[in-house]
Amino acid sequence: MLFGSIDYLNLLPFQVFLKQNIKNNAARMNLSRNRNVPSEINSAFHAGKVNAAFISSVTSKRCRCTNVGIVGRGRVYSVLLLNKEERADSASQTSNALAKILDLKGEVMIGDRALKYYLDGGEAIDLSLEWHNKTKLPFVFARLCYHENKTQITKLAKKFARTKVFIPQYILKKEAKRREISPNDARWYLNHIHYKIDPKAKQALKIFLKAAKA
Repeated sequence: MLFGSIDYLNLLPFQVFLKQNIKNNAARMNLSRNRNVPSEINSAFHAGKVNAAFISSVTSKRCRCTNVGIVGRGRVYSVLLLNKEERADSASQTSNALAKILDLKGEVMIGDRALKYYLDGGEAIDLSLEWHNKTKLPFVFARLCYHENKTQITKLAKKFARTKVFIPQYILKKEAKRREISPNDARWYLNHIHYKIDPKAKQALKIFLKAAKA
């Protein structure tokens, strides 16, 4: 089973969870080999190069998906709109669409680069917060979808949704150092990321996908 993994801090809990729950050494190796930005993971998934992945919600409508994803319930600090010339983020698809749906213009910045920008004192609009202010609903940025191994993937997803993942300090320090932030900031940030797509998140996803199609 080949997983495609978004190489952002927001999926660190899931990556740690997978390594704890997948016993096959080859599968573990593939977890690190197939890390990339969301837009590249989307392409790999839709081309059938990976069996399962967190893919951008805007591309997930006709896919087989679980009730696990990347969910914002207010601020997420890593999906920003800068007060600059209008520009999409090439790493993103969902966030670019979200800015258009919210009728906001500026430079879209996502992921660890956006988080670092915020922590360094940069000013920007948090697109997740803007969505929440407009709809009073959470926002689903990505969904865990699959091509094969339905039973195994859905079982993993359900277990992950009900598990509070402990991230060892040595891993947190390593990942924080990669992103040039402190371990405390990394842990603080992860407290703002949610993974269960509950009924309200499903409602929000339906609204977003309808608006994106329009």
